[in-house]
This record gives sequence, structure tokens and C-alpha cells, in this order.
Amino acid sequence: MDKKVETARFLSMIRQLVSDVQGAPFPGPNFEHELYSIWYEHVQKNAQECFEFLDENFPSDREGMNKTLQKMFK
Repeated sequence: MDKKVETARFLSMIRQLVSDVQGAPFPGPNFEHELYSIWYEHVQKNAQECFEFLDENFPSDREGMNKTLQKMFK
């Protein structure tokens, strides 16, 4: 896969995950457990996709990952 496409896909996935986390339901007096369950399931799905992408596209060793990240963001 083209590195630019990989980078764009990765950044899109991370942005979506951050957006999902920012949209967490506030645990106040009107807290709805069903809303939280829906949010939690959605965030977990996106986090799993991010981890799968990292596993597929980055080496498991730290040194290799650092080199790959440095190449991606030059």
C-alpha cells in the first residue's frame, strides 16, 4: 500500500478515535446507561481498528516502530 494512503488512513482513524473520546457522555445526574453503552461500544470498535492497523503496518519492536514513524512524518 502507498505510504501516503497509509498515513492518511491512520490519521483519519486517530482523528475519529479522539473525536469519539471527546464525545463521551458526561456522568452527571441525568446519566443514561444506554447512551453510555452505545458510546462505549462505538469507541471500543474504533480503538480495535486502530490497534489492528498498527499491528499490520508497524513492526512490533520499538526501534523499528520509531524508524517507521520518523519516515512517515518527514
